[in-house]
Amino acid sequence: MDRRLRRAPDAEWVLMYRRGLSRKRIAALVHAEPAAVGYHLVIARRQDPGLEAEHQAAAGAAPVPDPSLTDLARMEEVIAWVSAEGRFPHDRAGQRGERSMARWLSGRRREAAEGTLDPAYAEGLARMPGWADNRRAAADEARWHDRLAQLVDFRQEGNDWPRHHDYDSEREHALGVWIHTQRYKRRRGELDTARIKLLDETVPGWQTGRTRGRPPRQ
Repeated sequence: MDRRLRRAPDAEWVLMYRRGLSRKRIAALVHAEPAAVGYHLVIARRQDPGLEAEHQAAAGAAPVPDPSLTDLARMEEVIAWVSAEGRFPHDRAGQRGERSMARWLSGRRREAAEGTLDPAYAEGLARMPGWADNRRAAADEARWHDRLAQLVDFRQEGNDWPRHHDYDSEREHALGVWIHTQRYKRRRGELDTARIKLLDETVPGWQTGRTRGRPPRQ
């Protein structure tokens, strides 16, 4: 595991992404958590709006704007499986076919979260009960990483931890509410361990928060 604290976005990781490598492939090559690589890429895409198009072109995704008949048949196969099993496939299942379907769906969820899901897929997958909730979870994950990137920017500008009360701007308020929620979930044991690790690495001290101006403990 790469335990070095890297300043985001890491130039090496961004270059690999620009050349078409996926987030998971980059993570495997550099021995880092996929969530950490994803966080760096969120920041990189914000700084360079053309990065995603370069990645897609290098990965060979750009020349195929519409799903092929084979792609649509694959979608129907996944929909039929979900309808028969009454659940979504798992990426750690014992059966290779189920793992393959889970990876396929993961790609569609990511596209939906990024707003790039082809309409043919959107229409077809909407027939699956629970797809909207499943898709919403992917969108929530993307928003979480984006909010973390905003918090890093806020702190790197020399600001103290954002407040959710007595704030100076709407930006501080939004970030203050978000980090307050992460601390609350952490105390209750409801925050995912991967998210805790990413917060520890990118914004050290997030659990303690502000120390200046606090009243002394009794």
